[in-house]
Amino acid sequence: MRYAYLGPAGTFTEAALLSVEGARGAERRPVSSVPVALAAVRAGEVDAAMVPIENSVEGGVTATLDAVATGSELRIVREALVPISFVLVAAPGTTLADVRRVSTHSHAWAQVRGWMDDRLPGVDYVPASSTAAAALALLPGGTEREEPASRTGFDAAVCSPVVVEQHPELEVLAADIGDNRAAVTRFVLVARPEAPLPPRTGADRTTLVIPLWEDRAGALMEILEQFATRGVNLSRIESRPTGNFLGEYFFSVDVDGHILDARVADALEGLRRVCPSTRFLGSYPRADHKVATVARHHSDGAFREAEAWVAALQGHHRPTPESLPAPGSAGPA
Repeated sequence: MRYAYLGPAGTFTEAALLSVEGARGAERRPVSSVPVALAAVRAGEVDAAMVPIENSVEGGVTATLDAVATGSELRIVREALVPISFVLVAAPGTTLADVRRVSTHSHAWAQVRGWMDDRLPGVDYVPASSTAAAALALLPGGTEREEPASRTGFDAAVCSPVVVEQHPELEVLAADIGDNRAAVTRFVLVARPEAPLPPRTGADRTTLVIPLWEDRAGALMEILEQFATRGVNLSRIESRPTGNFLGEYFFSVDVDGHILDARVADALEGLRRVCPSTRFLGSYPRADHKVATVARHHSDGAFREAEAWVAALQGHHRPTPESLPAPGSAGPA
């Protein structure tokens, strides 16, 4: 297997990938962004890519939501949950009093803003492609070390403690600086659409992209009804602009259940009728193993019984040749 992930080494994304069985001994390719990782999957350069999709503090990762919604289809085959903690690091010899500019990924910055406002008020934020990339940019390059701010444009970086384990030469100015110590990021392993469908476990998630096909009153309600009337719970729904023109959106949706569950399959059939451009991104086991609560009348057995009842009625009342109208006639008045 060949994997791509948002790099460089030491990112939370790499930690998520290493939770996949066999990934430690496989080819792992760090890349600069989520779109680059998914493009490598689509081009066949790698077999799958691990990318962040949702954070418990910041919500959906827009780069991933947008990249999987457009272009050739992809399939999510697995998810992983990674607890998030942050440290503030700098080049050797730097002190907290020296810090005027801090770099990290935007999602990380959102999770340490309270600490920054309290301990480093007025510090400037410098965006980075990943937490690890920001930290590694602080390391000395060459024989003579320049001052970090003159070389990188920032004095310190927010990153994972794993980066410090791999590069102990980094100076840790503060540890455990996250505003929410229970923060978790959800990552998904994305493959090409021919990847085998993961088996149903009873604790599954299905991800969809649903374009808002018509801008009118009740259009969103018509989408939601397909799930509500079949007892399918939506665990996440986010709107994203298509980028075509102002006011055109699609919905990124996670539902509890597997496409092999009768209630989910029936909901997708209804959704396909009202929105033919719906995109199925996959059904896969939940990383938290949370089993969906399903009412009796929405169980697979209830769907099978109802289908059998209708089939029996159709068979009992199937028209005979004698009751059919003659060829060319208009039928009963």
